[in-house]
Amino acid sequence: MKKPTSLDLRERIVAAYVGKAGKREEVAKRFKVSVGMVKKLLAQNNRTADLRPGYRFCGRKARLGPEHGESMRQLVDREPDVTLEEIKQRLGLGCAIGAIHWVLTGLGLRYKKRRSMRPNRTDPTSHVRGAAGNEGKARSTRPGASSSTSRRPRLT
Repeated sequence: MKKPTSLDLRERIVAAYVGKAGKREEVAKRFKVSVGMVKKLLAQNNRTADLRPGYRFCGRKARLGPEHGESMRQLVDREPDVTLEEIKQRLGLGCAIGAIHWVLTGLGLRYKKRRSMRPNRTDPTSHVRGAAGNEGKARSTRPGASSSTSRRPRLT
């Protein structure tokens, strides 16, 4: 990731604008930064009078660390058919199912996505074969009936 702009440069940008050295666009060009950066610094200076960069990567910390990833890897290696809910229960994790999903994805592991179910039936859906081409279209609707997929005639 990109490093934040230094405090010295931030102070010089604001001082140049406040000292009437030019418009925001001219100050941005002079210090080789974007106009948005100049706007942001001016707003930050008016709001807090502190030009230091804000703390990065703040917020809620992940509940699952590297040690959890290793135990998940071992469990999935032993039992490849284990579900996410079973992983959560067996390892006693206090997190959301989605968090487990992201850890396993980050490790490059595959896992079973749903409980075991009987296989789907693969029977044909229709025993009567339709004719190919225009012959099939002629018999698809009875004479005098309209089809819900046909276009309406244009009004003239």
